[in-house]
Amino acid sequence: MFPGAPAPGSIHCRAVPVDTTAKGKTYPPYEYEVGREKIREYAQAVEEDSPIYFDRQAAKAAGFRDVPAPPMFAVVYSGGAIGPPMFDPEVGIDFALLVHGGQEFVWGEPVCSGDTISTTVEVKDIHEKMGMGFYVFESVSANQEGQEVVRGTWTNIVRSGGG
Repeated sequence: MFPGAPAPGSIHCRAVPVDTTAKGKTYPPYEYEVGREKIREYAQAVEEDSPIYFDRQAAKAAGFRDVPAPPMFAVVYSGGAIGPPMFDPEVGIDFALLVHGGQEFVWGEPVCSGDTISTTVEVKDIHEKMGMGFYVFESVSANQEGQEVVRGTWTNIVRSGGG
């Protein structure tokens, strides 16, 4: 074995090179019209059983303008906005080595059936840590009245490729 070579049975990992020039880049808004049927389908898929997600009268009795979307429906109406930055060659994500790092959301005004949600995204941070590339995006979604409905932080990690 020569000096600096990995020990037998070990993997030598190289740091993932990251290009930070896209940090601060923003993307055009993506609009999504929220339909009552989509809310119902989503609520069923995630096994929500509250009548407010299925019945307009129950929703209004609970104080909502219309049938509200479950909070994590945010991934549905903001998903179209997060795609372009992730696939932007200037950002430079290597999808062969990508793992989901996490999502954080801060909710504002409830999203209801009939709302039109506009979502913008910014590349908040790109950095290397422990040999991996970290790509952090921030989405801001607002309804047709300009009220913020959710602010999301989406973290993606690109592992080192080994070698």
